[in-house]
Amino acid sequence: MARLAQTAGLTDVQSEILATVRQFVDKEVIPHAQELEHADTYPADIVAGMKEMGLFGITIPEEYGGLGESLLTYALVVEEIARGWMSVSGVINTHFIVAHMISRHGTEAQKQHFLPRMATGEVRGSFSMSEPDLGSDVAAIKTRARKTGDGYVIDGSKMWLTNGGSSNLIALLVKTDEGAEKPHQNLTTFLVEKPEGFGEVAPGLTIPGKIDKMGYKGVDTTEAVFDGYEIGADMVLGEAPGKGFAYMMDGVEVGRVNVAARACGIAIRAFELAVEYAQQRKTFGKAIAEHQAVAFKLAEMATKVEAAHLMMVNAARLKDSGARNDVEAGMAKLIASEYCAEVTQDAFRIHGGYGYSKEYEIERLMREAPFLLIGEGTSEIQKTIISRGLLREYKSRS
Repeated sequence: MARLAQTAGLTDVQSEILATVRQFVDKEVIPHAQELEHADTYPADIVAGMKEMGLFGITIPEEYGGLGESLLTYALVVEEIARGWMSVSGVINTHFIVAHMISRHGTEAQKQHFLPRMATGEVRGSFSMSEPDLGSDVAAIKTRARKTGDGYVIDGSKMWLTNGGSSNLIALLVKTDEGAEKPHQNLTTFLVEKPEGFGEVAPGLTIPGKIDKMGYKGVDTTEAVFDGYEIGADMVLGEAPGKGFAYMMDGVEVGRVNVAARACGIAIRAFELAVEYAQQRKTFGKAIAEHQAVAFKLAEMATKVEAAHLMMVNAARLKDSGARNDVEAGMAKLIASEYCAEVTQDAFRIHGGYGYSKEYEIERLMREAPFLLIGEGTSEIQKTIISRGLLREYKSRS
């Protein structure tokens, strides 16, 4: 059989891109990930390498300077990068979501202004929905944009911005007064340009220091505090107030495919580490891989990796086809993140006491995998989305 997580039906261009990224990961990411992660250091050299390869513009249309590739290509690239170090995939994830939203919903002026510079990585995006007291109830957003003469004034606090300090563009979801009865129709997405860095980066906008996290280190996760921040009406995404929720949900759908791809990448790496260690470590006169208890565990891990990969690929291909994929993206994110946690823990157990040592890579994966159970919606949120979709399709006729 072929190695795990192979994808049928790829074009020569897709295969070449993935081979290049895999080589980059093996040479430039994996050898440095442990040191950078333990020091919580931003991977500047790795990011520069991704810029050179054009990865920041992988899905941006060619007319705006990008590669014009599909969501599937991007997801497979993310899978490869996350196999090396999940934090590196986080650097391009929110950037990709923002680029997707501008490509799909932005005005031509917004596309011309942002996309060519996003394709080169000169402009890097972050994505902001959550708030300190919000959780999954997005319609209850409190951060508000008040209409003024030619623009808006924004007040409020946002939470959990990946790349909050290192980005210079935020796709920001806030409440506006559109007079709509449904709360989500009073939400608007703004494109907020800002300098990189921390502190008061612009009048009325403060990015506090990095949030100290259990894992997912290297990449910066921050708050964003708006206090009388002024922005022009031309920076409303699509110049369409009240449609921000729909635009964000479109972004979240592709984000869920991305999280599934990241989970697949970590699970693949955890399996690689486990299967190698199990063939080297000997007990009772033979490699532990020859003990049935370990061999069966490896079989289960490999099956979970393969299943998660196939569901992720299916969700990406559906989105690329133009079909609705909220259920499939939710299923892929649910199973990939849950299986990632299980496969990583099984790899940790196979390593025995060495798995608890920071000298071994599996220790880092054990701290990274839990994040994917939460990012882009918890497993419970995915189950809500899936069950609603199923009930919609299988509506009783009685």
